[in-house]
Amino acid sequence: MSEIEQAPAQLPEGQPVGRVIAMPADTNPEGDIFGGWLLAQMDLAGATPAFERANGRCATVALDGMVFHQPVSVGDEVSIYARVIHTGRTSIRVHVEAWKRARGQPEAQSVRVTEGVFTYVAIDSERKPRALPPV
Repeated sequence: MSEIEQAPAQLPEGQPVGRVIAMPADTNPEGDIFGGWLLAQMDLAGATPAFERANGRCATVALDGMVFHQPVSVGDEVSIYARVIHTGRTSIRVHVEAWKRARGQPEAQSVRVTEGVFTYVAIDSERKPRALPPV
């Protein structure tokens, strides 16, 4: 079973790494928030635990298993959570979840809308892969 094919989560997993309000400029032609905007927010936020583990610069090299569970609407507050699920010699895999709630609603009414696994590689000053530091 992959990282994405687990039972539905009732609470966010991982550390909180970002929160943003979905705005009208971020919509697709149907009026929902554009999936690419949400993916970009998740990539930025998911890099936080990768940078911490790598103790420095990382680059996104892959995205696996992206699933859009529900649409996000204009005005929704989107909270992003991330956790490291695997490390290699130079790479870090991070499971990232995005949760939404209508503005003014209690945090308990948040709903998971998107999740995916991002792979980051630690890089040096010449943008070449470098070994992760010891834990």
